[in-house]
Amino acid sequence: MRWPGFRKVRSQVCKRLARRLRELDFDDLDAYRRYLMLDADEWKHLDGLCRITVSRFYRDRGVFEALETEVLPALAAAAERSGMPAVSVWSCGCASGEEAYSVAVVWEARVAPDHPEVALTIMGTDSDPRMLERANQGIYSSGSVRELPVDLRRRAFEGPGEPYRVRHHLRELVTWRAQDVRSDAPPGPFDLVLCRNLVLTYFEESLQMEIMTRVTDVVRPGGALVVGSHESLPAGIVGWEHWGAALPVYRKAVPPTG
Repeated sequence: MRWPGFRKVRSQVCKRLARRLRELDFDDLDAYRRYLMLDADEWKHLDGLCRITVSRFYRDRGVFEALETEVLPALAAAAERSGMPAVSVWSCGCASGEEAYSVAVVWEARVAPDHPEVALTIMGTDSDPRMLERANQGIYSSGSVRELPVDLRRRAFEGPGEPYRVRHHLRELVTWRAQDVRSDAPPGPFDLVLCRNLVLTYFEESLQMEIMTRVTDVVRPGGALVVGSHESLPAGIVGWEHWGAALPVYRKAVPPTG
C-alpha cells in the first residue's frame, strides 16, 4: 500500500491503529513494529485495519449516468450482434455490494427494455468475508441509498423505507466471491469491469501495474473499464482508450482483423 492514497482517510486508519495498540498494551508504534517482526499473523490484522470500505448506491452520478446512456446499451447491442446471451460484469472490491446492485437496477430499468434478449450477470469480489455477507443479505440504511434516483430506488427495494432490502430478482443477478485482487482475479471474460477507489488509490505503483494487467486480460475486446473519478490508468497499461471525455471510463481496443 502507499500512504499518499490514504490522505483523506488517515485519521480513520490512525484511530484503528491506536485502538489496536491499546488492545495489545503497547505504548507506541515502535513497540508495534517490533511485534510485527515477530508475529507473521499480525500483518494480516494490520492489513484489515487499512481497508477502506466507503460504498454507496450510485456513487459518482456522472459515471452511472454514462453507464445508463452509453456504456451498458453499447455492450448490450454488441452482445446481440455477436449472439452472446449475456453482458458480464465484474465489481472488483465490491465491499458491501452497493455498486453491483446499482448496476443491476440500472440495467433492469434503463437497458433491459431495449435489449430483452440479453441477460446480465455480475460477479462481486472482495477480500473481506464480512463485507460479502452484508452484500449477500442486501439490506441497507437510508445513508447508503440517498444518491440513488427516486425511480430507481422504488425498483431496487422491496419496501418504501429503511431498512432497504434489495429485491430478490436483483440479488439473483449477482454472485459473490471472496478474493483478494492483489493475488488473483476471476477468470472472466467480462464485458465491463468496475475497479474504483481501490487499486489505483491505495496500492503502490508496481502492484497497480500487476493488478491492472490482470484486469486487462479478463476484459473482452470492446469491453469497458471504470476506475475512480480521481483515478487514471498507469502509463504502462496499454490497449485502452477513453470512452468519453472527462469520464473515468475506458474501452478496450479491438485488435485489427485481416
